Amino acid sequence: MSKDRQVKSFSGDYEKIYNAIIDDMTEELESLDDDNLAHTNKSLLEFPVGGDITHHTKSYLKALLKLQIQLVRLQDWVKATGYKLVIIFEGRDAAGKGGVIKRITQKLNPRICKVVALSAPSEREKTQWYFQRYISHLPAAGEIVMFDRSWYNRAGVEKVMGFCTEKEYQEFINTVPEFERMICQSGIHLIKYWFSISDKEQEFRFNCRINDPLKQWKLSPMDLQSRIRWEDYTKAKEVMLEKTHISEAPWHIVPAIDKKLARLNCIAHLLSQIPYKEIKTKKVKLPQRKRDEHYRRNPTPKELIIPQVYL
Repeated sequence: MSKDRQVKSFSGDYEKIYNAIIDDMTEELESLDDDNLAHTNKSLLEFPVGGDITHHTKSYLKALLKLQIQLVRLQDWVKATGYKLVIIFEGRDAAGKGGVIKRITQKLNPRICKVVALSAPSEREKTQWYFQRYISHLPAAGEIVMFDRSWYNRAGVEKVMGFCTEKEYQEFINTVPEFERMICQSGIHLIKYWFSISDKEQEFRFNCRINDPLKQWKLSPMDLQSRIRWEDYTKAKEVMLEKTHISEAPWHIVPAIDKKLARLNCIAHLLSQIPYKEIKTKKVKLPQRKRDEHYRRNPTPKELIIPQVYL
């Protein structure tokens, strides 16, 4: 390749990365206006959802808002019925798991919908039964728990990077179906998602993180190793899906090269898996505050007030 063509190719890649960063930032700013979207056209907010979604941010946000309204209804139903729900999000690094989790939880009550993202096991945890540290996070009645990576770490990163022995890996692969059957038999609904992206798309997203100061923290040394060992991770994933796809808790593959469509389709699928209904609630009436004619509010000491940097 000539030097001119190399420069042109690099320039094109840089422009694509730059546009992706700007798109992410624009999306976050636009999402602040979702309350206005709700008042603009209330007919847009009713189920069913689906169909063509343009890549215009407003169209995407309107579709997302519809789904988030249904998620709130799901949350109310879970609380009212004592339903217990666990959702596992797995996939390669930069596949978009965190993005969809963020959109699911954005409008929900964190006391009902909880996210579990465990760090590497401590020395004590390494001596425990492998599933032990995950069990304590399973939901009680009326709770939703989402695992941002889960016990399937053993079938992926631990297997590929040699963080577990072959015996430990084989024991996991052989026992996890029974473990998940026990979870389901206890009354917990377990849903498992695998976010699927291409080699090229992961490379692009890693380059976005390298060039985006707001996302550089997401790029870890382990992420870099995952690029080197792409094929090893592919083999491990294929075995995992084959051995742990059970009728009680099947795997669901989310095509995730387009992040926005992946979020919408995953949330729509999640809602379709649960027999929730809208819970009718009494209309809340704001009570009048009590007033004491003798009460006088004391002035706030000026030294307690933070500097007004923005005016």
